[in-house]
Amino acid sequence: MGGVSVLHGLRRPDYPAPQTPTDPMRPLLFLLALTLASPALQAATTVSITGGDFFIHGKPTYEGRVWQGQRIEGLLLNSRMVQASFDDRNPATVEQWAYPDTKQWDAERNTTEFIAQMPVWRAHGLLAITLNLQGGSPYGYSKDQPWHNSAINPDGTLDPAYLARIGRVIEKADELGMAVILGYFYFGQDERVKDEAAVIRAVEAVTRWILDQGWQHVLVEINNEANIKKYDHAILKADRVHELIQRVQAVQKDGRRLLVSTSFGGGAVPSPGVIECADFLLIHGNGVKGPEAMQKFITRVKTAAAGKSYPIVINEDDHFDFDQPNNNFTSAIKEHVSWGYFDYRMKGEGYEEGYQSVPVNWGLSSARKRGFFTLLKQITGTP
Repeated sequence: MGGVSVLHGLRRPDYPAPQTPTDPMRPLLFLLALTLASPALQAATTVSITGGDFFIHGKPTYEGRVWQGQRIEGLLLNSRMVQASFDDRNPATVEQWAYPDTKQWDAERNTTEFIAQMPVWRAHGLLAITLNLQGGSPYGYSKDQPWHNSAINPDGTLDPAYLARIGRVIEKADELGMAVILGYFYFGQDERVKDEAAVIRAVEAVTRWILDQGWQHVLVEINNEANIKKYDHAILKADRVHELIQRVQAVQKDGRRLLVSTSFGGGAVPSPGVIECADFLLIHGNGVKGPEAMQKFITRVKTAAAGKSYPIVINEDDHFDFDQPNNNFTSAIKEHVSWGYFDYRMKGEGYEEGYQSVPVNWGLSSARKRGFFTLLKQITGTP
């Protein structure tokens, strides 16, 4: 079901400048901005799936590309960038994210600097970024999450300021011909949504929001690592999360629906319900230690999904060794599985490290970042 590019020259104007937090008109101005342009005139990038391959503008990604005998065509090579829209509503923790130069946290600066780097990543062959409406741990991994980073209010309604930031990122991806894997929930933040009814309300509201914008390059990830025991709501856990996948699939506009899945933690095979109804599979490489282990893990996933013809995407892996001939990235490539870079600031490292650690330096500011993007450019043959 390959997509087609439509009306490239007609773009929605930029989102309005954010108002002050106390401005009662901000939500109304935001909603007005969303309705000013006809969705039929907005979409520049279309992402679709045919068999086990991804297509952009109706053509397979990395069309015709072969690297070291491996078919790259059809893959969706990506990076986890879930802090693109980060903010903290908790006054007791927000000071932790202060920039080293200003000694203050600034959510708008974070998003603006993110958007400024997107053309650089695209120029190295990156075709997708993973975002999340509840972010991810600013420490990479954390036992507790006292910060409050969520676009979703307790009753399942959506925060206009948060949507405005993430909307700007999605628009830039549209302009650059990139896909967005948009996560709705993150463990450690999902408890800020009061009950299952609110979870369902949020899922349907976000899905309608995406469709109403006319975006055709957004893939849905219901939640990050559904098998993690920290989720408070049963419907977000592994044995029931497929119910939310089906709810997203049921929402249509002009005969179109979103492509949707959910992810599972490092080394975990998706649940039977997700395997059965998802449009693609999302798995993680954290804890999968080395190329041989990665190959065995992918084999287990493919065996569990036998009879299904859809792409498998790793959209989180914190293993690197990009200077070595074999690593988790290249091992996934050999199995025709898309791979995603997950980079956080490790203990003792400085501001230049880590794409998940807040405040984020979104540039190619560390040897680890440059190692990933250098290998990515080699694999994809991006000029």
